[in-house]
Amino acid sequence: MLTVPVRTKNGGFAQAGSTMINKSTTLLSSLCLCASAVSLSFGQDLTVKSPPQDLPIIIRHATAHPVSGPEIADSVVWLANGKIEGVFSAADFANVERITSWKAPGPVEIDAKGKHIYPGMIAAYTHLGLDEIAMVEATRDFNERGEVVPEVRAITAINPDSTVLPVTRSNGILAAGVFPSGALLPGQPCVVQLEGWTWEDMSIEPSIGIAVEWPNMRPINSWWMRTPEAEQKKQIKRSLDVIEGAFRSALSYWETRRDDPGLPRDQRWDAMRGVLSVEPAKGMMGLTRQWPVFIVANDYDQITAAVTWGAANKLRMVIVGGMDAPLCADLLKKNNVAVIVAGTQRFPKRDDSDYNQSFALPARLKEAGIPFCIASGEETPHERNTPYAAGMATAHGLSEEDAIRAVTLSAAEILGVSGRLGSLEKGKDATLIITTGSPIEVSTQVTDAFISGKRIDLSNKQTKLYEKYRERYRQMGELKNQPK
Repeated sequence: MLTVPVRTKNGGFAQAGSTMINKSTTLLSSLCLCASAVSLSFGQDLTVKSPPQDLPIIIRHATAHPVSGPEIADSVVWLANGKIEGVFSAADFANVERITSWKAPGPVEIDAKGKHIYPGMIAAYTHLGLDEIAMVEATRDFNERGEVVPEVRAITAINPDSTVLPVTRSNGILAAGVFPSGALLPGQPCVVQLEGWTWEDMSIEPSIGIAVEWPNMRPINSWWMRTPEAEQKKQIKRSLDVIEGAFRSALSYWETRRDDPGLPRDQRWDAMRGVLSVEPAKGMMGLTRQWPVFIVANDYDQITAAVTWGAANKLRMVIVGGMDAPLCADLLKKNNVAVIVAGTQRFPKRDDSDYNQSFALPARLKEAGIPFCIASGEETPHERNTPYAAGMATAHGLSEEDAIRAVTLSAAEILGVSGRLGSLEKGKDATLIITTGSPIEVSTQVTDAFISGKRIDLSNKQTKLYEKYRERYRQMGELKNQPK
């Protein structure tokens, strides 16, 4: 018999099978559990992962768009051992090939004449791999319990068999910044490639900093708000005190460890070492760079308060959201703060805002000289729309080159992985796409994709359903003259 906890009249719990639970309750619980199991089974990617690259790959005749430099017509892109060996014009590669001795069976040749090669796009701010089925709590792993949990690492909760991953990468998004959320300090974001048997296989950077969700600085007076203004003010002050207290405790902990390395370890404050400006403890190696604090903030008051606080604590900062960032341009530039634009296809923030406030936000940041990248701003199943968020910005003042950079190299720079991703350069990961046109255009098709030199299966549940029902109508004779 199933044992399902059910609340009793006196506030306690009883187990299914006791005299307090009837058969209908047990049956209902059984059906719910079965439905959850079915949902989980359908929430699994059944495509086979690609094996590591074993032979060199030569892609010829496409127009290459390195992003970090000018485009190269009639290019040759050479991939070897999971890395980009070089991006050449056809004439330059003829000289290289003349002195290169290929081992049998030789390289794999791909003729991409008439197509384009771009670096794989990056979804900069997502829950990919952490969020699967909204109705099944067990598949929503982005929100750990507790307000201050900096020790939580998003990377370890990623589901490599998520059905959302193949749908996303089929549109040219091959890497992602995956963030925990739902608390004031929800944990450590990571950067992953969207293919691999395990989260270890997917990992590019297991931790890239600490996420902070900054509270509203003013009470909300909208019709839907039920919390009194006085209570909201208390909650705001309490949230600010919690954030300040966490960083003060972490700094005090590490300053004490600097002088006394034998101090008992605290998992929470150990996790915050990378973002703090503090000298290493005796006998410990220092960090090669200070990690950023990714602060989710949109309002002018939020952004100015968060940046002022971060500057006082000598933190590196990245603003996530940033709707009012152009209003704080001087403060952001003074403190070298970048912005992850959390989507462009959003409503204006206030009644008196410009109708295209969100659409034009990237162009305004570019004009102000603030480093930025563009995230989709969509729910997890729709991260495939990331390039179209950049495409919308081109209709409102941003150049196409800057829009593509915003979902490739700029995203890699802000997430701290530009040494491996974001552009077509020798020595970087062979993570790239072959397309029929600009990847930020809706009409463009991604025909091939490579992640670390592995040729990726671009099929997904949607493409399989398309093939299935197209075949049905073919058998019925309605598509007999159409190609398969």
